[in-house]
Amino acid sequence: AGLDRDLCVMRNLRLLKSHRCLKLQGPGTPQCFTVRTDTGTVLIASEYSVTELDTRVVNEVSLTVERYLPEDGGGTIVGIQDLPDQESVCVATATGDVILYNLNTNQLECVGSVDSGLSAMSWSPDQELVTLTTGQDTIIMMTKDFEPITEFGIHQDDFGEGARKVRVWNRESVSYTILTPMPCFRPPGSLIAATQRHPNKHSVVFMENGLLHGDFTLPFGKEQVKVKELLWNSDSTVLAVWLEDMTPGEGGQVNTYIQLWTVGNYHWYLKQNLYFGSDPRGPLRLHLVTRGWVSLNYDWGWSTDRSHGEDGHDDANVAVIDGDKVLVSTFRQCVVPPPMCAYDLQLPAPVNLVTFQRQRTNELAALTADGHISVYGQGGPSEPAAGLGGFRSVTHAPKLKATYRYNRDSHSSKEEPLALRLLLWLREDVFLGVGACTDGPSQSKMLILGPIEAQGPQPTLEIRSHVEVEGHVISMCHSSKTGPVALQLEDGQIRKFLWDSLMPSVVEWQDSTGCRINFPDPCVQTALFTIEEVASNVSSFVVYDDFLLLTTHSHTCRCFRLTTLTVKGLQVALNDETLRRVERGSRIVTVVPQDTRLILQMPRGNLETIRHRALVLAQLRKWLDSQKFREAFECMRKLRINLNLIYDHNPKVFLESVETFLRQLDSINHINLFLTELKEEDTTTTMYPCPVNTTGQSAPAACGKKVDIVCDALRCTMESMDQHKYCLSILTSHVKKTVPELEVALQKVHELRVNPPSAANAVSAEEALKYLLFLVNVNELYEHSLGTYDFDLVLMVAEKSQKDPKEYLPFLNMLKTLEPNYQRYTIDKHLKRYRKALHHLSKCGEEHFTEALNLVKDQRLYSEALGLYPTDSPQYKALSCAYAEYLVEQQQAEQAGLLLWRCGEATRALQAFVGSASWRNALCVAEQIPLPSDQLALLARDLAGTKLIELRRYTEAAILLEWYAKDCEEAISALITGAVWEEALRLVYLYNRQDIIETNLKPALLEACSSQTSYLEAQKAMFTRHKTRLSVVRELKEKARLELLDEDVPDCPEAELYSEASSVMTGSHAGSKYSHSNSRISSRSSKNRRKAERKKLSLKEGTPLEDVALLHALAEIIHSVDKMREMHSLLKALVLFQFDRQAGRLQHAYGEALQMIEVALPEVWQEGLQQTQAPVTGPNSTANSIISTAKTLSNPRYSETPPPPKMRNGVKWKLSILK
Repeated sequence: AGLDRDLCVMRNLRLLKSHRCLKLQGPGTPQCFTVRTDTGTVLIASEYSVTELDTRVVNEVSLTVERYLPEDGGGTIVGIQDLPDQESVCVATATGDVILYNLNTNQLECVGSVDSGLSAMSWSPDQELVTLTTGQDTIIMMTKDFEPITEFGIHQDDFGEGARKVRVWNRESVSYTILTPMPCFRPPGSLIAATQRHPNKHSVVFMENGLLHGDFTLPFGKEQVKVKELLWNSDSTVLAVWLEDMTPGEGGQVNTYIQLWTVGNYHWYLKQNLYFGSDPRGPLRLHLVTRGWVSLNYDWGWSTDRSHGEDGHDDANVAVIDGDKVLVSTFRQCVVPPPMCAYDLQLPAPVNLVTFQRQRTNELAALTADGHISVYGQGGPSEPAAGLGGFRSVTHAPKLKATYRYNRDSHSSKEEPLALRLLLWLREDVFLGVGACTDGPSQSKMLILGPIEAQGPQPTLEIRSHVEVEGHVISMCHSSKTGPVALQLEDGQIRKFLWDSLMPSVVEWQDSTGCRINFPDPCVQTALFTIEEVASNVSSFVVYDDFLLLTTHSHTCRCFRLTTLTVKGLQVALNDETLRRVERGSRIVTVVPQDTRLILQMPRGNLETIRHRALVLAQLRKWLDSQKFREAFECMRKLRINLNLIYDHNPKVFLESVETFLRQLDSINHINLFLTELKEEDTTTTMYPCPVNTTGQSAPAACGKKVDIVCDALRCTMESMDQHKYCLSILTSHVKKTVPELEVALQKVHELRVNPPSAANAVSAEEALKYLLFLVNVNELYEHSLGTYDFDLVLMVAEKSQKDPKEYLPFLNMLKTLEPNYQRYTIDKHLKRYRKALHHLSKCGEEHFTEALNLVKDQRLYSEALGLYPTDSPQYKALSCAYAEYLVEQQQAEQAGLLLWRCGEATRALQAFVGSASWRNALCVAEQIPLPSDQLALLARDLAGTKLIELRRYTEAAILLEWYAKDCEEAISALITGAVWEEALRLVYLYNRQDIIETNLKPALLEACSSQTSYLEAQKAMFTRHKTRLSVVRELKEKARLELLDEDVPDCPEAELYSEASSVMTGSHAGSKYSHSNSRISSRSSKNRRKAERKKLSLKEGTPLEDVALLHALAEIIHSVDKMREMHSLLKALVLFQFDRQAGRLQHAYGEALQMIEVALPEVWQEGLQQTQAPVTGPNSTANSIISTAKTLSNPRYSETPPPPKMRNGVKWKLSILK
């Protein structure tokens, strides 16, 4: 209630439902009444009885039977109060009796009596205390059980009948005095409302602790009316003032008025005026009972009356009712704090309703309390209106076009105010209203109103047709995109009013699937659009264009695109474009069409303008699509939107419209700002993703880097348009490229200095250089100017850079004395441009070759240097030798040998080839030298024995031993050692050395067979052991996962972490276990890091990643067994020498191993195993699940599950002659 008390500034009271009971009659005349909280019925006390009324007389109990009141009707009831906790009604009589009327038993009980009589009774808002004023001018304060607390006199020394003072006591009986009559406490707090007459006005004043806290003036003359009573509603947002004429009118009739006032921003607004107190069941329900036993119930609701246009002509109008004025704020032109406004419309009577036309949205109609509808529209040219507060508004106030008299139908009561409670202005000549139906208490009548030519001077709105609706219509809404009007009934049902058909009718509203649309509870605000439930804590919303904007009680403002909105989308739409934090209690007032402004009302009543990111981006996309670059640029610059979006939104269109872009901006500073913000990031995929339903961006028109493409396109266009005008922007386009073209930019500055342009808009060289110094660091610019070898340009930059001449003049003077090539070499070496330096130094002659060779060695520019000298020059040979030495140091001796061989250094080349085991090249060089045959044999033996055999290149070693060393026995031995059985047999028979078969070959075959068989048995045993253990580990982890599901809620996202191949059973413990070791090995060598990572995959039982380690071990076993298919040659050799039994045993063992692996593969690598190892992220993830998964899968090389090994089933290995 504290928040809403000020938020009614920009809202009006709209009558949702009215209920009138005419055919009720009780004994006597109503003197006072109260509302029963649990049923909503009215309890009326008269001089004879207490009567409970609804739509009929529900109950009645006589007060004269037991002589609480006299039978002649002369009794008086001074107070009545419903007590829901006691299920009773408390009644106080003027004779002094306090009576409890039990609503369940209809029994009367006198709980106390005062001999001197009673003049008033009042209960505290919490019904814990009751106070009575007696005929002896004393106050009695009692508890709710009627136990006396204190009694004290009213009249004291400074307080009497002539003093016009009110004394206030708190619950501790401490009193203070205020000088005002007729007080009324506001329910929460100590604020008192009272009335006070001044010499020139009649006011309602507010007091707290005896001090004035504001007031407002009643809209009547000083002696015209008297205030009968002031009454707050239950949440203190509305103050009801009951007034009565002081002098009778024609026929002696005294007019009675009920006025409803609200406050906002310290200004009191008269929202409703009824020509004639509060209900705890509804804070905006008003009960009235006339002396003629007519009961009136009114249910009010807050509404913001805004215009509904969606084009740029709509002024975003919001109308606020303030008595006989309508205060209109046009938020397109200005945002002013209420009660100030753009203009106000003065009407002849208090205003009850305001509605804006649906077509010409700046025109409005106002329904006044006297039953007239005043229509305001845009007339001819007029002066801007003067707004409240003395300022001048840029808005033109509408003119009064017509005033219609509402012609009620014959069944409507002439005495009932607010017979027309809802009003829509659909077209120029069509109004849609809701009136009460006299045929039933729970019916409404839909009225289609239109003007007719009246006989008198005033036009009339006549009821063209009407449709009765079963139920109370509490709201209407209409969209210009749809024809029908949506009606909401008080129970939440939605009906469709087909008002524009030949026979208007009301039907059920159904969605596309044929289901009826109903709300579980009535909505305080409605609008037409199609979507599922959006949120459950919405405080206000507005529909604009393709967007739904809403504020929530969690202090956020959200913006959704209706065309793509789904419940799933709502759960993940939490980025900056859709969600924005706002001040606590903020509500939406309106949104400015075709703009980026959203108007919010703060709890204090003031207004704030925000630019919601979603609205801003949508408007920017519209501007960019229509090539309104200036509007888009100004908006982006003001709201700090990254300017890269101008290009990223549609690169192809932008590159085709560069000249349009430049002409619209027409500002060097703005163009430079755009260029300086360019970066390679695509903002449409990172910062500002495009909505799903919008057209995607076009591909760039040219290949290459984005910054370079844009800079080149802008520079070419600017140079063709006016290179003098855009000089600074052209320089910016050079500097902002991914590789800044500072030399080109400096050269352009130098040209400006040498040939100053004569154009009026040209930039001088000094200005251009100063601008370059602003873009680039002064030292960097100086270095680049030096790299142009233009000393005039260097001096120009140095002079502008505020460098001390002693820093650069000696160096420049020294450079000027050098030969041109050596000068440039010195400059390039100073700038560390070593390739350019070498290029210039190579032109300086042989006397500088030693310096060049040192430069090549220092900077490792061997390849570049070789291209600068002829291949037959001594410099080329020296560089080749130096390069070869470097390659040998880098363990690339074979390439070094090639360089040495081609430049004629055969001896050194031979050493390089021998060192790299490049035996073919070594033999070629040896033949070229040439080497004697004995030395050649020694070289071959050395290459075979010390190089190739160590590298397990047995076949190549056998070639050297056979052909160059002429040692066939050593060649055969090398082949037997390398298990090259067939080649060894060939040499045995070639050189007639069958003796080697018995001495070397057969023992080697049997040894290889035995070794292979033993290895297979070991691998099979290890595979079986690991597979069994893996099944146990998976069972344990599945059990742990099920236990977690039993402990937590069903379908928790974290449960996915405990899948069959997961290793997060003790994830947090695992992280802590290894965290210290990770920190210790972070700076070690890669070898040590790999060793530490392998420790994580330990096969020790109970380790966190044991299952993953087992999978890696099984994969390694399968790979090693699959490689044994090469035993085919061994089996053939064994069969040749009649070792069939050994060969058959080996073949059988290998076949069993392969079959075991093939059978186990689907069991070990189960289906879906890879998916379970994926990181658990996404909308269903939690912080703990992501952290646990990251810890478990931190190292992809060792922690990820290895893929199922692929077997080489196509490789032939089995002999069919073996069983």
